[in-house]
Amino acid sequence: SGCILNMILDPIAIFVLGWGIKGAAIATVTGQVVSAALCIFWLPRLKSVHLCKDSFKVHGRILVQQLSLGISSFLTQLSMVIIMVVINNVLVHYGGVSKYGEDIPLTVVGIISKCNSIIIAIAVGMGVGSQPIVGYNYGARKYDRVKAIYKLMLKCEIVLGAIAMLVFELFPVQIISIFGNNGELYNEFARISVRVYMSTCILSCIIKASSVFLQAVGKPMQATCLSMMRDFILSIPLQLVLPLMFGVIGVMYAVPIIDVITVLLAAFFIRRLFRQMDDPNFAGADKIGSKS
Repeated sequence: SGCILNMILDPIAIFVLGWGIKGAAIATVTGQVVSAALCIFWLPRLKSVHLCKDSFKVHGRILVQQLSLGISSFLTQLSMVIIMVVINNVLVHYGGVSKYGEDIPLTVVGIISKCNSIIIAIAVGMGVGSQPIVGYNYGARKYDRVKAIYKLMLKCEIVLGAIAMLVFELFPVQIISIFGNNGELYNEFARISVRVYMSTCILSCIIKASSVFLQAVGKPMQATCLSMMRDFILSIPLQLVLPLMFGVIGVMYAVPIIDVITVLLAAFFIRRLFRQMDDPNFAGADKIGSKS
């Protein structure tokens, strides 16, 4: 509701009322206020959860558990900022000594990152949408359902990744051209970069979904490990080393390598978890319950 309202108010505030950037800000805040108001309206009306004064007391152990589960998302967002700083500097440095110059690599990679973020947002949305169902069934020790939910989510993520990969592989220049066209060199770099960067779109979706799934079953360290491995630990060294061998295009080559390594780690974590859930004596859900 907040997003839809924001999209409606943006053109009205910016163009009709002529408020410019101020109008965009007002539209965004208005959408957020409406979303918050709807949350406040519905929370007291939940059938299974009833809020009272004691609900708002801070409990140390519950707070620690919440923080441990949320640390993965926090570190992911933080690492993305650091990575963008590193990538931008690498692109400017190596682009400046290439035939593409500084501006073309910086512009193209910025566009690719924004397009990729849309795909990742949908992938994460699927995972987050399944979190309550996964957590509920995991807490109820219905591990067959937990595994079934993950497998269904994985199929959806693979379909999403496959569609995205095909679109970007088949129409790289057309997609980049939506944001502007600056000549043959621009199109050449865009064609190579988009195809390399988005070649492992399926793996990226699987990694994000697996990370969210691990959070839902109370495995914050493993979820954090996946996020940090993909978005920080592997990324910075490869982004710095590969351009030494392949020039500015080496920045693109880092992405498929990172995705392949990280998805193997995700498969290891998920496989080990599934084996544990097959054990009749497995008490993973009980351990989470005892912490809270």
